[in-house]
Amino acid sequence: MDLYQPDVVNVNGEDFRVYLTHEEIQQRIKQLGLILSNDYKGKQPIFIGVLNGAYIFLADLMRYVTVPCEVDFLKLSSYGDEKVSSGQVQDLKEIDANLKDRHVILVEDIIDTGLSMKYLVEKVKKKNPASLSVITMLHKAEATQHDVQIDYTAFKIPNLFVLGYGLDYAQEGRNLAQIYIPDVDNK
Repeated sequence: MDLYQPDVVNVNGEDFRVYLTHEEIQQRIKQLGLILSNDYKGKQPIFIGVLNGAYIFLADLMRYVTVPCEVDFLKLSSYGDEKVSSGQVQDLKEIDANLKDRHVILVEDIIDTGLSMKYLVEKVKKKNPASLSVITMLHKAEATQHDVQIDYTAFKIPNLFVLGYGLDYAQEGRNLAQIYIPDVDNK
């Protein structure tokens, strides 16, 4: 199968270049899958993917998790079609599963300001899970403004706009198999 992984891509009139390769991403996700399998042995966790961005990360992660588990999804919005957060979180799809006394793992594509994850953690805690953990593909630590406990991080990155591997720019670029940043050298 050929993956969509050009060296440079134009999305919405802007050029982007590779920041993390498909191989780097897969290697780290495999490590996280093994760690989660060990940490949740005997617990049957439920992974809650935050749509739309986390679906690719969650799908790949599930291939490396070797304990019985479940998957559900929810959808929030704080960006719309912009590159920066609006500062407001909206619920667009609720969790279908009952989370009471369950071991819940929230799966996010990226945590930057932490606003959405803070909102989500508070919301899930009200459902009385047995435990609650957060895993993110990317964390922009220098951009984080809200106190959020992140239990598992694939990659810490600088405060750059990123695209690909589920992350979009005005709904485009999610299907890229790598993670890209703006190509400022070619402007």
